[in-house]
Amino acid sequence: MSDDTPIRFDTKIAVLLREDLEPWQRLNVTAFLVSGLGSQIPEVIGEPYVDADDVQYLPMFRQPVLVFEGTKETLTAAHRRALSRALPRSLFTSDLFTTGNDRDNRAAVRAVGTDDLDLVGLAVYGPKNAVDKVIKGARMHP
Repeated sequence: MSDDTPIRFDTKIAVLLREDLEPWQRLNVTAFLVSGLGSQIPEVIGEPYVDADDVQYLPMFRQPVLVFEGTKETLTAAHRRALSRALPRSLFTSDLFTTGNDRDNRAAVRAVGTDDLDLVGLAVYGPKNAVDKVIKGARMHP
């Protein structure tokens, strides 16, 4: 028996990208940002996938990831609001485009104070209304 009742989520996964990124940068930043959420918040991950031939695939997020864009100022404000609400978050700074591994990425972030981070991307997870307040001023990615 199949349950066709629509599934509603009281949480939201949002990615906010700086509007001046190149297309390849948008994709790269989004992939890195959501990997942080999935690795630390197990409840966002669904069950593994299996096709009709019983080939197994890795599990993915159990809910949609909404991607937004905004100005540098929008991203800075969103970052401040995410911190003030203590929401789970991941970040990507412009410095990370010049590094090539996790160790150097972490060192690049560690070298800069919170207020001076040159953010190009931010991912946030939490209750819908809290995430909506964090990304206020951003628009859906085209």
